[in-house]
Amino acid sequence: MLTAGIKAPDFTLPDQNGKMHKLSEYKGRKVVLYFYPKDNTSGCTKQACGFAERYPHFLEKGAVVLGVSKDSVASHKKFEERYGLPFTLLSDTELTAIKAYDVWKEKNNYGKVTMGVVRTTYLIDEEGIIIRAFDKVKAADNPQDMLDSLV
Repeated sequence: MLTAGIKAPDFTLPDQNGKMHKLSEYKGRKVVLYFYPKDNTSGCTKQACGFAERYPHFLEKGAVVLGVSKDSVASHKKFEERYGLPFTLLSDTELTAIKAYDVWKEKNNYGKVTMGVVRTTYLIDEEGIIIRAFDKVKAADNPQDMLDSLV
């Protein structure tokens, strides 16, 4: 996991509509960058819906929310539409940002060891510096925790 105080790695990834996004485009705004394992799973849905419910409060505090997983653009589009998600979901099928942010880890699921995305959230300041890093976050609590972290 990356630590607070370092420059957040830039990336270029497509959103749920296929539009390309660079982290550097958000300079001047705080960014809540959260990595999650998979669209339409119970924990990831709780986390996304929690961010959606609080999204106006993030905007009031001058922050943007970006969700990243290795799911496809099409999967993200269905996830967004099904739950009315008002924020950007980024598709990282090549694992470029996922690996750059050190969230691709060995996981033990029901005794089977696999590689996957470990639920992790970064708070990035207006200059692109990581100011908070949260690993092994609880999906249901993460959106409120991140809102509380914004000053």
